[in-house]
Amino acid sequence: MIRMRRLYAARAAVAAMFAMFLVVACSEKQPVPGQQSGVNIVKMEVFKTPTCGCCNKWVDHLKNEGFAVITKDRVSLDAIKEGYNIDPHYQSCHTGVVDGYVFEGHIPARLIRQFLDDIPEGALGLAVPGMPIGSPGMEMGERFDSYDVLLLKSDGTSEVFSHVDGPE
Repeated sequence: MIRMRRLYAARAAVAAMFAMFLVVACSEKQPVPGQQSGVNIVKMEVFKTPTCGCCNKWVDHLKNEGFAVITKDRVSLDAIKEGYNIDPHYQSCHTGVVDGYVFEGHIPARLIRQFLDDIPEGALGLAVPGMPIGSPGMEMGERFDSYDVLLLKSDGTSEVFSHVDGPE
């Protein structure tokens, strides 16, 4: 009888320790590489062509900054860009979308967060036309060309959202 009580007590202790382990393990948040504590995870769809290396590097930049990225490879991005009303002179090699806002080209992650934290009225999104050397995904050693990140407006106009003078 004493043996049975000890056996039940031992099993109950093991079960309690296991339950405690589950509670602790499941309640601790695991850090996302590059993400600061308290920063919301941004979920972005990125439309790109399957063979573009700089697009993949830009996606890596976003992931390293704590974004959750889903890539959607397309042979042609024309329908995507047309569907989101991105004029040809603002276009680049990939298009990101968050909650209906577009992020065209090699935009630094910090500027995407800045935009999403305080979305300007009438905004369509941000764009970095072309492929500036040194922008995220277009790194080439020490080379860097300063560039503008444009605020795209739903009326088809744009203005400078930020000027980037150095690598991110």
